Amino acid sequence: MQPPLITLARHALARGSTPAEAYAFLARRSRKPLPAARAVCLALSIPLAEADRRLDDCYSALLAHRRPGSEADTGELLEALGVFDVPVTLTDTDRSLIDLFLTAIDAMGGIRPGHRHGLDRWFTTGNLTAAYLSLAAAHPMPRTGDPTAYWTTLVAAGELLAATPAPDGRIKLALAHCRTQAARTSTP
Repeated sequence: MQPPLITLARHALARGSTPAEAYAFLARRSRKPLPAARAVCLALSIPLAEADRRLDDCYSALLAHRRPGSEADTGELLEALGVFDVPVTLTDTDRSLIDLFLTAIDAMGGIRPGHRHGLDRWFTTGNLTAAYLSLAAAHPMPRTGDPTAYWTTLVAAGELLAATPAPDGRIKLALAHCRTQAARTSTP
């Protein structure tokens, strides 16, 4: 009798496999892509309803039919899509930062879908430093963006991040850049 897929997924993850590698192992072994992906999500403590929502989004393209030999590639795609992202519990400060980031995104006047996907993944996983640095390196759209609102919002977000215990050293540099840009856009 074989152990349940979730037990195998937990074991693979405990031994240092990435979620993509654990998926590939389970999919090869079980020959059932969807249950293998669900088992990895559950082993990562992603709630079943959330796991099913994420898997429904990519079921037709990646999991509906077994493709022998493509398990590793499928695992990498699932990981890149954020299917295996473990949500963190956000603090009030984290939620305030995300609100500021969303305001900045609106002030951008448009954002590439890939950039937005990356930001959403960082919001889910709590990697708000990466989200801030990404937005600080971007610029509002020339015709549709609001540069003043964009840069002043990022200044406020940067100040909040800089006030956290042991902030990443890159925050201060990005904050200085945002302050410079805010000063430039608010000058008549």
